[in-house]
Amino acid sequence: MLSRVQNQSRFGAVLLVTGPESLLAERAVGDFLQQALAERPEAAVVRVEAIDLDAGGLAEAAGASLFSTATIAVVNGLAELPADLNSQLLSLAADPGEDLALALVHGGGVKGKGLLDGLKKLRPEVIDCPSIKPWELGQFVVAETRRMGGKATPAVAEALVQAVGTNTRALAGAVRQLLDDSPDQVLTEATIHRYFAGRAEVTSFAVADDALNGRAEQALGKLRWAIVTGVAPVLVTSALSSNLRSLGKYLDGRDARLREADLARNIGVPPWKLKDLARLSRDWTTPAVAKAIQAVAVADAQIKGAGSDPGFALEQVVLAVIEQRRNASRR
Repeated sequence: MLSRVQNQSRFGAVLLVTGPESLLAERAVGDFLQQALAERPEAAVVRVEAIDLDAGGLAEAAGASLFSTATIAVVNGLAELPADLNSQLLSLAADPGEDLALALVHGGGVKGKGLLDGLKKLRPEVIDCPSIKPWELGQFVVAETRRMGGKATPAVAEALVQAVGTNTRALAGAVRQLLDDSPDQVLTEATIHRYFAGRAEVTSFAVADDALNGRAEQALGKLRWAIVTGVAPVLVTSALSSNLRSLGKYLDGRDARLREADLARNIGVPPWKLKDLARLSRDWTTPAVAKAIQAVAVADAQIKGAGSDPGFALEQVVLAVIEQRRNASRR
């Protein structure tokens, strides 16, 4: 990501936003609009989708309106720009003129890469918005909380991820909701449980955590409550599979003499999660994990149509996971 030179005009310049993380991309465009309008409040704002443009439409979007001599133009979905407009857009980006502030948004991928490479050669300001990996979501929550003027520890951030899920928009909204009702602007697990009761306390990950730890009564109790409160069965099998795969990768990689950060990255978990995996590994073996994953795959197929009773299938797979742990512990 290239930072903007302080006090540089937005007009006569180009912002290129790339990458699939739409929340971050929208924020980058929002900041661009705010800065450009602060500079020239009378400017006309034009937002267009690249797929809808033709030569005349592109020229019109970049030109001044009847009511303003300045234009702020945002072209979304650059990968879908008709190929015959590439040279026109490149010419516009090379010399936007002093009355145009131009933002171009490319959602990532190989489509439109030639145009993207051509634009980068013009050395615009570039803001990259890559996908946030699952193991980075806790860091995202911590950063999001800090951005909004609050504080959150990594453990609390991970609790929010497990309560709300992996959608960055939902996480950002949850952070805002919690901070709005937190006088000291500090997120705690207690407030997460209070606001997301029925989600934070009985999430699919809570069921999976109890199952992998061999706590049959707790796992089945939380599973039944989760089903009653509307948790989708597929989320339970997904959580079981995710936790088991992380454990399997830990068992395979723990003797590789990697730094904690590198091991966590290879597994796909935040570094602090390694302590949980190390504790779990004392009661599991690689063959047991493999058999448990197979049981989860069968249950996943049953709840997606191969079976008639998703609730029963989930109870059976929880018991199967616990049984594999018990067998491994006996060795």
